[in-house]
Order: sequence, then C-alpha cells, then structure tokens
Amino acid sequence: MKILRLAFKNLLRYKRRTLFTGLLIVVGVVAVIVFVGLSDAFKRAITGQITDSMLSHLQVHRKGYTASIDNLPLDRMLPAKAYGRLAAILDGDPAVEAFSGRIRFGAMLSNYAQTTNVRLIAVDPSKEQAAAPLLASRIKDRTRTDAILAPGEVALPEVLAKGMGLKPGDTVVLVANNKDGSVNGMTFIVAGMVESLMGPGGRDGYLHIDDAMALLRMDEPEISEVAVRVKNFRDVDAVAAKLQETLAPMKNQAGQPMFEVHTWKQLSPFFNVVRMIDLMTLGVQTILIAVVLISVLNVMMMSVYERVREIGTLAAMGTRPGRIMGLFVAEGFSLGLVSALGGSVAGIAVLWILNLSGVEVAFGGGNQVFALAPAVSPGQVASAALIVVGISVLASLQPAAKAARLAPVDALRHV
Repeated sequence: MKILRLAFKNLLRYKRRTLFTGLLIVVGVVAVIVFVGLSDAFKRAITGQITDSMLSHLQVHRKGYTASIDNLPLDRMLPAKAYGRLAAILDGDPAVEAFSGRIRFGAMLSNYAQTTNVRLIAVDPSKEQAAAPLLASRIKDRTRTDAILAPGEVALPEVLAKGMGLKPGDTVVLVANNKDGSVNGMTFIVAGMVESLMGPGGRDGYLHIDDAMALLRMDEPEISEVAVRVKNFRDVDAVAAKLQETLAPMKNQAGQPMFEVHTWKQLSPFFNVVRMIDLMTLGVQTILIAVVLISVLNVMMMSVYERVREIGTLAAMGTRPGRIMGLFVAEGFSLGLVSALGGSVAGIAVLWILNLSGVEVAFGGGNQVFALAPAVSPGQVASAALIVVGISVLASLQPAAKAARLAPVDALRHV
C-alpha cells in the first residue's frame, strides 16, 4: 500500500502528462466497449432474423440433398417412414423446442398474362410458426391474421409479385412436375408478399404442405428438409452433434447414412460476416493493446529519465533494487487501473445513451431496418479492463528494470 501511495503521488507530479496519457487509454477502452456492444447487437439482430424467419437453428436433410439443393431435387427427399422416425426422435429430445417438415420444389407461376419460374417452400403453418416465429413478419399485406396462410393460398416473393403486378387476393396458377415427370396445375389465391433475405430460401414463396402434396401428386408426405428450433440458441452446435450421432446408425438401402444435420452457420452466408465482425473486434482490441503499450511505455521511460538522481538517492539509502522496480511497476499499474475503470464507466455510459436514442441499421437485399440494442456483458468489460491493466504492467517492466539496475554513484552524478 505504501508503494501504491508513492506511485499515485509520483504520477500526480506530472499532472498534464499523466492526464493526457490516461485520456488516451480511456478513449481506447471506450472505443473497444462501444464497438463490441454494437457489433454483438448487430450479430444478434441479423442472426435472429435469419434463423427465426427462415432457416431456424438447424436443419436435417436426406444425405446428399444439400449438395444439389439449388436444383430442388424431388428424388432426394426423406420418405414418409424416415421422416416419422426422425419426428419421433425430435419429439423426445428435451433440447428441441419445435420442428417443421418442409417440401421445397420449383414451379411455373402464371397470372394468365405472364409466366415465370418460382421457388416454393411448402409448410404446415402452425409447425412452421413454432420453428421460425418471425416468418409472419416477413409476409407483407397478409390476407389473414390467424395464420401464415391456409390451404388454397400462396405467399409469393415480393420482387416476383411486383414484377408481375400481383397483389393479395389475386388468382394465380402453379404448374409443377412431380418426381415421375408428370405435370399438374392448380389455382391459388395470393395471400401476401414475402420480403427477401440473404441466403438459401431468402427469395422463396410459401404454400400449405397439403397443397404441395396434391400439386406434386404425393400419396404420403416426402420431406425435403426438417427445420429444428432449439430451446437455447447457445446449444445449437451441441444439439446438432448429438442429433447427428443419434441418426448415424440409420442407413439407406445402399448402407449409407440416411440423414445429415446442418446448423444455420453451415447454411447461411451471413456466418462469414459474423466471422469478419469477430476478426474486426480482435483488430480493435489489438489497436487498444498497442495504444496502451506505447502510451505507458513512453510515460514510464520519461519518468525514469527525469528521476535518475532520485533513483540514485534511494539506492544510496539502501533501498533494494526490487523495491525500486516495484515502485515503477506500481506507477504503471495505477495508471492502467484508473484509466481502465474510467474507460469502462464511460463506455457503458455511451452504450446507455445509444440505447436511449436508438440505433437503426439497414441490411439485406430488402434493405430491412433493424433496431439494435447495444450491450456488453460484465465479462467483456472485465476483459477489456484486464487487458489494459496487464499491458500497463508489462509496459512498465522494462523502464522499471532499467531504474533498478542504475548504479548509485552513476545516478547521483547524472545531470
């Protein structure tokens, strides 16, 4: 405690230099905390939108389906018996909150004046709402509020509907080939327009799974994919690994695994954006380390240079080199600690102000606006503070060692 009191007194001897150095470190800490808070909020908002309105947390497919998913193959779907076994496993898994079987296929869409291709996802509305609870928010101008859609209705991609001049309530015709090659057509009512998102399924339309079975002439449901929502998002990877292990013994007629499991990270290109944000966060923290290191090192070097005779006097009075070294290390520690605490408080205050004022960002092909709620965990704040204190101590070691090695006679003769 005596050394710490002396360290604070020595820092206050050079108030202006200490103040400027401390402010520089405070600004660095604030920048790190604000950046981490904003980037985490952005990741949460976009990840939640992609998983909760489209992909869900993980998906189960028949082995080999995702390799040709762009072609929407109807010959690589899960048979009804295999889907039943999978549904029983998912029903019995306490980590699974909900799941929804989907049929993906391509069709021709006609409004009696124009014809174009459309990609469709057939779902059970109630199960899909549980597995992807934000899907309803993507469907504009819905004709009903009790469900996403009903049998006989189709929700079309917004861009496609605008291009064909379609609006809710209009009648369209869907024509599709089944896996045997036969063609069938049915009329539907447009139930709404689906906003676009990035990634697979971001520009697909939706219809009822019973209609898809009729259109594709299925006697029993054959499922393209099963979207699974877990109770705790942080457990997605663990749940996926456990589910893959459970499904591994189930083989097809060729003796190959029947199922494959993919998390949202493997299905969405946005995960690459998440990784880039994490790298940027690491870069900002590295800059903070450099700022603290250079600032504290400069202050301590100047302190040693200006106090050579003082150090010589202490050594001549019998002060041990370790005590002299500890004095300068304590100065670096004190400077880092006070600056880290000040920066942490200021950073949390900035995030609080941002939450009050609101932060909105536009993202995605539909230029969707997301309201961010920037926040940092106590662990993240503590991590930033510990980095500052640790680097401050490390930066003061070399000047402190230099001071401890000064010979009393040489130090006293220093001008």
